[in-house]
Amino acid sequence: MSSEFVVLLSLAMFCIAFLYSSVGHAGASGYIAVMTLFSLSPEEIKPTALALNILVASIASWQFWRAGHFSWRLFWPFAILSFPLAYVGGYLNLPTHIFKVLVGVVLLFSAIRFVMPKIEETESRAPSKSVAIGVGAFLGLLSGLTGTGGGIFLTPILLLMRWATTKNAAAVSALFILLNSISGLLGNISATKSIPSFALLLGIAVVIGGAMGSYLGSNKLQPLTIKRLLAVVLTIAGFKLILA
Repeated sequence: MSSEFVVLLSLAMFCIAFLYSSVGHAGASGYIAVMTLFSLSPEEIKPTALALNILVASIASWQFWRAGHFSWRLFWPFAILSFPLAYVGGYLNLPTHIFKVLVGVVLLFSAIRFVMPKIEETESRAPSKSVAIGVGAFLGLLSGLTGTGGGIFLTPILLLMRWATTKNAAAVSALFILLNSISGLLGNISATKSIPSFALLLGIAVVIGGAMGSYLGSNKLQPLTIKRLLAVVLTIAGFKLILA
């Protein structure tokens, strides 16, 4: 991989991180979409996405915890089995065509989320522990397999089922992504004994872009426009994976 290619990829990651953070999102699916559009292999996409998730989710987890939005009571049932199963998912390397279809569906799901109308706030009620544990276990395995961290599914589930308010859902999902990504990355390293050498540079680009985007917001584009642009990127990348 040439240095020019890595620089262009880093710039693209910076832009995605800036745009996602300017509308309040971490951007895991966006990073996977960019790597897909740059034609990286599944063996490179998965560990890199998990590593970037750790950086982004660490910042988000701290911010939401400091603001008082995190609920341990809501979090732990979802996390108790997701953490070990994320390791299993990270360790397993699916056949390339299956990985591409699975991640493509994840990206298309993420694109749909950007164009869906905002869910109105209502009184929330936590699910039963057995239901939460089952959901968390499935999402943990899925997060390790795809490199997404699982929050892309947990957040809408929490909101659609009225299990959490928007800020509580974001806080719980941030730590959920962080722990699953750590576990998934450890599992992947255990299996492959390596991590892409360019992951560190991409991590720096994502942190800078995310910090600038969350601080400055968007000066030229309305949030709705940004979301639609991101939805287009995710849709193109999703179909590229599925149809490749």
